[in-house]
Amino acid sequence: MTNPGEIRVSPVNDKAGLKAFIEIAYTLNASDPNWVAPLRAEVREMFDPAKNPFYGHATVQPMIALRGGKVVGRISAHIDHLALAQPVEQGMGPGTGNFGMFEAADGDVAAALIAAAESWLREQGMTRALGPISLSIWDEPGLLTSGFETPPMVMMGHHNRAYRGWIEAAGYSVAKKLLTYELPIVEGFSPLIQRIVATGRRNERIRLRKVDKSRFDEDAAIILEILNEAWGNNWGFVPITDAEVAYIGKKLRPLVREDLIMIAEYDGRPVAFLMTLPDINAVIAPLKGSLLPFGWAKLLWWLRNCRSPSVRVPLMGVRTELQNSRLAAQMCFMMIETIRVEAVGKYGAVRGELGWVLENNQGMVAIADAIDSKVNREYLIYEKAL
Repeated sequence: MTNPGEIRVSPVNDKAGLKAFIEIAYTLNASDPNWVAPLRAEVREMFDPAKNPFYGHATVQPMIALRGGKVVGRISAHIDHLALAQPVEQGMGPGTGNFGMFEAADGDVAAALIAAAESWLREQGMTRALGPISLSIWDEPGLLTSGFETPPMVMMGHHNRAYRGWIEAAGYSVAKKLLTYELPIVEGFSPLIQRIVATGRRNERIRLRKVDKSRFDEDAAIILEILNEAWGNNWGFVPITDAEVAYIGKKLRPLVREDLIMIAEYDGRPVAFLMTLPDINAVIAPLKGSLLPFGWAKLLWWLRNCRSPSVRVPLMGVRTELQNSRLAAQMCFMMIETIRVEAVGKYGAVRGELGWVLENNQGMVAIADAIDSKVNREYLIYEKAL
């Protein structure tokens, strides 16, 4: 006879299971006013091997937890095979698998889910678990541990406060801290930053240009090529494949505003970029995960008109030979200031967010400090030997 209180974790291998996997997140987070429900179609696509190019170099196993026949949690266990080829000292490396998409009704459910994910990873030959990472390091890495009071911005996660204790109770320790910074952007930056920007604008060897949607694929490839080089030595780095470049470009294209993404050229060569996105989360949140019956119209209207009080800088990169140089800092400040003016004047933005930033990324932390931004959220990535 089955114990009605027994927790059973089952692999998700069909449409019904995937639907349950998706829906439990909406159920468990329904009472959190700051959780932004992702569009269900977007979550389904994440787990569609025919659509998500992450599956081209990864093995993924989503799971759900049931108690008394009721779904009470979920987790994904996955292995990024490109990550296995990275140097161990950079956070990934041989034997490292991941867990993510973590949601649990209580501590007992959390323990069962984490144990099931670990068991699957061991069966695949993994010797270390790193997470939560959902699914790729380029998607939503880390568990929110500070900054619960406000909704997350575009492409950032938001989690139950209790999850930290439940993960740590399972024997996990902190591998890395990720930070996001916020700042008011209407008034502009300090006189020192303005002088640095003005000097850069007089340098004929430096040219800033906005991305061109008429050749968006080409510009997206330039940005992601710089990104792969610039971030290549960072903790947690996994290269982005050509298929992922095309996929990310297609997904972001409706959200892209040409004057909010800058490419910096030096002597005619693209050497740095800064990507800024309007905060679509403010529009998505009221839709509760569905475009029906009228959500699609609201979203389409916003994408066409795009007035956004908040913008986020998810990515910035400078080629390795220029990193930690005065020139790199100058170009970064030039791009930040140019985009700030556009965001305020054209899109009505009053607030910016920068991140995530690795806590020990001295260059990015210095830039964030120089423009008087403050840490508003912290995310932790955990690890455990299996």
